[in-house]
Amino acid sequence: MIEIREISKSFEEVKAVNNVTLTIQDGAVTGLLGTNGAGKTTLLRIAAGILRPDEGSITADGENIFDVPAVKEKIFFLPDKPYFFANATTASLARFYKNTYPDFSAERFLELAKYFGFEENQRLRTFSKGMKKQVSILCAVCANTKYILCDEVFDGLDPVVRQSVTGILRDEMGRRELTLVIASHNLRELEECCDYIGILHKGGVLLSRDIQNMEYEIHKVQGIFKDSGKELLSAGLSLVSCRQTGFLTTLLARGGKEEVRAAIESLEPECWEFLPLTLEEIFINETEAIGYDIKTLIS
Repeated sequence: MIEIREISKSFEEVKAVNNVTLTIQDGAVTGLLGTNGAGKTTLLRIAAGILRPDEGSITADGENIFDVPAVKEKIFFLPDKPYFFANATTASLARFYKNTYPDFSAERFLELAKYFGFEENQRLRTFSKGMKKQVSILCAVCANTKYILCDEVFDGLDPVVRQSVTGILRDEMGRRELTLVIASHNLRELEECCDYIGILHKGGVLLSRDIQNMEYEIHKVQGIFKDSGKELLSAGLSLVSCRQTGFLTTLLARGGKEEVRAAIESLEPECWEFLPLTLEEIFINETEAIGYDIKTLIS
């Protein structure tokens, strides 16, 4: 478990991280959301032991991350833009990480690299951005660390490469106990993989939630109604949004689930059903409750 307690970090006049408190649970996927400049990268670099916080404390399994080298060996940081030595090849990269991480499996790395079509002696500088991201992910999973911290790991990837990267991480989560942190500015990228979500805004944590145990006060309904707009309002529904596509109406409504159910059924629609909420729809409710509009915070 990574415990972050009241940490702050400034660069000259800019306060990149401001009094952040957050817990990263073991064996789970935590998503950190925020626009550019929200403090995601700085927070991850502090969590990886690359930067020392100006104030506060950060520990992994009870030990200080920055001061204890053995703790840093448990953490693999994946930056947004991977850096490789000028003449590095797949084979030399394996040797480098073998010397850096005690449990790095060079054999598995080379096998996976071959599976993805990377030759041992091919220079990494000739790789595309997506290929470099794939190689970085392979390094991370083969390091066999307890924690992998990913900074915008999906950014700029085409759908095929993104599916590949997601598959690698999902398989690794199933293969062993792994704690994964993914920082992103896009809610939809984290839609299906996160157990916990935190939103960063202007260097601080706006909110953090356990997705599975959230009690939603906003519900998504789809159905066929007689007179969508006026009819729904007359039923006493507190509408967040209402979209009409042909005969089908999709709406978000505030209130308890049974309250929304009773209001919908009182209209005697031809058919209707509750639909699962997206992360964006969930956080519309969560952020507006504390005075923010999620649509202006996350693109």
